[in-house]
Amino acid sequence: MNTELILGAVLLIVIAWLAACAETGLARTSSFRAEEAVRSGRRGSARLAQIAADPTRYLNVALLVRVACEMAAAALVTYACLQEFARTWQALVVAIGVMVLVSYVAVGVSPRTIGRQHPLNTATAAAYVLLPLARVMGPIPSLLILIGNALTPGKGFRRGPFASEAELRALVDLAEQESLIEDEERRMVHSVFELGDTLVREVMVPRTDLIVIERYKTIRQALTLALRSGFSRIPVTGESEDDIVGIVYLKDLVRRTHVHREAESELVSTAMRPATFVPDTKNAGDLLREMQQERTHVAVVIDEYGGTAGIVTIEDILEEIVGEITDEYDREQPTVERLGDDRYRVTARLDIGDLGELYGLDAFDDEDVETVGGLLAKALGRVPIAGATAVVSLPDGRGLRLTAESAAGRRNKIVTVLVEPVAPVHSGAGTEEAEA
Repeated sequence: MNTELILGAVLLIVIAWLAACAETGLARTSSFRAEEAVRSGRRGSARLAQIAADPTRYLNVALLVRVACEMAAAALVTYACLQEFARTWQALVVAIGVMVLVSYVAVGVSPRTIGRQHPLNTATAAAYVLLPLARVMGPIPSLLILIGNALTPGKGFRRGPFASEAELRALVDLAEQESLIEDEERRMVHSVFELGDTLVREVMVPRTDLIVIERYKTIRQALTLALRSGFSRIPVTGESEDDIVGIVYLKDLVRRTHVHREAESELVSTAMRPATFVPDTKNAGDLLREMQQERTHVAVVIDEYGGTAGIVTIEDILEEIVGEITDEYDREQPTVERLGDDRYRVTARLDIGDLGELYGLDAFDDEDVETVGGLLAKALGRVPIAGATAVVSLPDGRGLRLTAESAAGRRNKIVTVLVEPVAPVHSGAGTEEAEA
């Protein structure tokens, strides 16, 4: 076998190996890393910073060198095999087998592993070669990419080192592992990507959890409801709770009553603002941008049948990125707090079966609700707010008074409920003792 051809092929494979190392190292070296290397006085950092300022150009040069060397090596091996074997098919089979094995191991796996493990060292070493090579090649790599883009449908060759969202996510994870960013920052970046796949119905407040006010109520009643519920924006309903005709803002109510005291007796419909309606299948990221542009903070979500599915606020969407928003008054509550005389303070999420056990019942069930908060809402016939009270009956005929106490979180959900025994009532009866 021609020794010179084989040595030439080996040399070309070595060059392709180096080019593959350079590709991987450059793809994992950000401009921030290059600037850190310059500040630390690392050798060759000036060249690395020059490459990091225009990574696409030098990645293209490394890609061109690798592909050219692989193709040339394949041609030399094929020519050597044709001289060695009498039959052409035998020579082609051997050449293909050898080049597939060599390309996979020597150009595919090995250099990329080294580039991932030592990206800064690899990129710094590559800078010594790629800078002068790019000047020699001139516009050739860019010209080849333009030709490829002209023949390829779509947006053409990417302009950055990230081929996909998965690669960028992996780079963010790598940055967190190397302590370049905090874990919370990594989660936030991932949340931004996930927001692009999130629908409005996944982040909205469902209609069953809404605090609403009828349009025929007065401004004074709306002010009372806003102050008791803790909400600064309340949907206004028309013929039914499914018919939202507007949104009333607490600041508008205060401004109206501050200027004209007699305005308290006016209808809330005179102070409401028009509602913005969006389908529940709308992308949450797109809605966030629209809300920023139109300066709206709340939108009514409509389901596929045209009914009201809920409302969504700009804070609901932001929570998908930054996590749950709470305030300084929020704190962890014990599940059950004994107050004496068969009185208890329980969390609204407490199972009604556990509530029955507090009063010596082996079984307490309701086919419609599962929690104490749900039991109170069922008795009231609406979403409870702080101070709302209702009386419910136990299976043995005893009565319990449920009083909604503290509200917490940005959505002002009822957190605790005061439970105390009262005189027996008819089974299933519920009476509201506190008007909203």
